[in-house]
Amino acid sequence: MKISSSAKIAKTAVISEGAVIGENVEIGDFCVIGENVEIGEGSIIYNHVTIKGYTKIGKHNKIFTGAAVGVPPQDLKYSGEKSELIIGDFNLIREFTTLNPGTEGGGGKTIIGNHNLLMAYVHVAHDCLIGNHCILANNATLAGHIEMGDYVNIGGLTPVHQFVKIGDGAMIAGASALSQDAPPYCMLEGNRAVIRGLNKHRMRKLFDSALIDEISSLYRRLFSRTAPLKDLAKEELQRCAHQPTLAKICQFILDSTRGIPLKKGKISE
Repeated sequence: MKISSSAKIAKTAVISEGAVIGENVEIGDFCVIGENVEIGEGSIIYNHVTIKGYTKIGKHNKIFTGAAVGVPPQDLKYSGEKSELIIGDFNLIREFTTLNPGTEGGGGKTIIGNHNLLMAYVHVAHDCLIGNHCILANNATLAGHIEMGDYVNIGGLTPVHQFVKIGDGAMIAGASALSQDAPPYCMLEGNRAVIRGLNKHRMRKLFDSALIDEISSLYRRLFSRTAPLKDLAKEELQRCAHQPTLAKICQFILDSTRGIPLKKGKISE
């Protein structure tokens, strides 16, 4: 066990031998911290939190009451093999969230980036990859093997199907059900969720007006023509290879394996 002298640990907390607790970490009453857990400096673990498995938590995170972090995946193929949960810095993980490590079949790691907000009862299943500055509202549930970019918003009570990819800046409305890939900077809604428009609110925070106009024009060309979407994306990629943001959008569509939930003629800006 390696516990910094500046850590504040409640007397009722149970810290296993082998755990690493960084400087100025606070651990509340009745928490259970496993032997292979690392908690980075300045993090606050509120009462009744369980952190198990090979879990590495970065700096200045806050994990609230009742969260179950690093507990075994809800996957019948999991047979106890070593796998990891890696959480970055400055994340807010609210009450009763469940965060699972990876599995052998998915690369063995679940990774959550920096500056994310996971609201109450959020579930992140095995082998998910979550970027930075994402917001998952109450009861958003991610199945296994989901890949999510940066600045993604997922509304409350929204499930996301396994192996789905969600691009940077996408927004999924509350009470939707996403079963296909969500391209960058799109807004999706419905059960099953389809693209309804572009997330101009997020783009205005990230880009200047000229680039926003270019992204909008690209999506009009992609979504308003009758040719197969991947053929159009390949054509546009050649046209905009010099512009990284536009090229990334085209490449996302080309790499999609679950398909893009697009209804022609139903897109608004």
